[in-house]
Order: sequence, then C-alpha cells, then structure tokens
Amino acid sequence: MAKNPSTQSPLEKTSLAALDQKLFMAKRYAHEGVKAGAKAAIVAGIATAIPTLASVRMLPWARAHLNHAGQALIISSVAGAAYFIVADKTILATARKNSFKQSSDLDA
Repeated sequence: MAKNPSTQSPLEKTSLAALDQKLFMAKRYAHEGVKAGAKAAIVAGIATAIPTLASVRMLPWARAHLNHAGQALIISSVAGAAYFIVADKTILATARKNSFKQSSDLDA
C-alpha cells in the first residue's frame, strides 16, 4: 500500500536532484579514499619490504624459513591492510565532515 506523498516525513521526500547530488558526493568520497589508500599502500609496502628483505639476507632463521612466496605474502598483506584501513577512514572522515557541514547549513 503506497503512502500519500503529503503524509511522508521530510526525510522520506527526496528529489531526483538530491539523489544525484548524494551520488556525486559518494563518488567523490570514494575517489579521495582510493587515492589516500594507494598512497598508504605504497608507503607501507616500502616500509615492510626493506626490513623483510634485509632480515632474509642477515638472519639465519629468516633465510631458512621465509622463501620468496612468504616474503611477498608479508609485504602484500601489510600493503593491502594499509590500503583498506586508510581508504575506509578517509571516506568516513570526508562523509562525516560534509554531514556536519550540511547540518550546520540547515540550522542557519
């Protein structure tokens, strides 16, 4: 059973322009998150690769137990985790900042 448009709350009333604006903002937040996540993954990958490769050359235990696949797994898992953590935090922070900005604009 459809509701009468006059009985809908203001939160339920959304125009096509408002939906397009929300979609545009969501895409922008996601793009910012991807860029920040990629930068973090590069830095984390380099920061992990140097000690991992150095330890395989210098420590007998690491030489005996970490083959090439193990080294790659260590480096890629740290880089992947950094990407997802930073991208998620960036998207949420940007959305939160915009949400507070919109709520202050409505109050004025």
